[in-house]
Amino acid sequence: MNAFIFPVTALLCAALGYALPGVFTPLKTLIVPLLITIMLGMGMTLTLRDFADIFNKKRALILGVALQFIVMPLAGLGVSRLLNLNDELTAGMMLVGTSAGGTASNVITYLARGNVALSVSMTLCSTLLSIVLMPLLTWLYIGQKVPVPATDMLIDLVKITLVPLAVGVSLNTFAHRVVARLQSALPAVSIGAIVLIIAIVVALNHANVEKVGLTVVFAVMAHNAAGLICGYLGARALGFDERIARTISIEVGMQNSGLSVALAIKYFSGLSALPGAIFSIWHNVSGALLAGFWASRSQKLGKERKI
Repeated sequence: MNAFIFPVTALLCAALGYALPGVFTPLKTLIVPLLITIMLGMGMTLTLRDFADIFNKKRALILGVALQFIVMPLAGLGVSRLLNLNDELTAGMMLVGTSAGGTASNVITYLARGNVALSVSMTLCSTLLSIVLMPLLTWLYIGQKVPVPATDMLIDLVKITLVPLAVGVSLNTFAHRVVARLQSALPAVSIGAIVLIIAIVVALNHANVEKVGLTVVFAVMAHNAAGLICGYLGARALGFDERIARTISIEVGMQNSGLSVALAIKYFSGLSALPGAIFSIWHNVSGALLAGFWASRSQKLGKERKI
């Protein structure tokens, strides 16, 4: 049941944002602070050992991160071209595609009976790499059509992701006893922040949802599916076991779309934030459903082995 609390809450908040745009639109300035709060909370659940774990699973880690920054940007651009999305929506799709792994991916990996240590390592690694690769890839793919201020984006990425993440890890390392008392509440805080961001962005795009909503929803679903499928099949094709394949699938398919929303609003337009907002909803729904399927599959296999 816990796996479905997150997506259901996200859907409810999206509905509230659409039904009550006047309530959530004035909260636009909270998006970046909320995102910083999420990254700080994530850092407070990690230690320096998590960083060290990156070196213990190099082959799986390299594959996962490579797929992250190859499949998702190409899939975002490809889907945008196939569906003939305008420049603003294409920019939004690319921001989603070049983002790091999503902050909910570690939880979904746990629920899916994946490798949580690898999931954390991939999230950390892709987050750090995204500081450089996100503005670079966005500029390479769409820089000729849409102005992309890569330097400013780089500075913002450092402030929004790296700094709060580093502060969180430092707090957990040097003040662990204090942080340990707060850790049980951190998932709820992160979920609350994410779903509030979703409600705000949907409210900001109230007028656009009806006009391009179905097309963008289909584009986002296809984009997410490409990451999940390519991540899983790529890992299996190279001989990794089921747990590793599940982990890489989830990490590649689930993006830090909240960050793409914040950057889209600042550098492009409210319309450009729509793919990220919808992705924030959908990847949690698809991730929760996939986790439920894989978890039940693991339970069945476990029972069969006992028999």
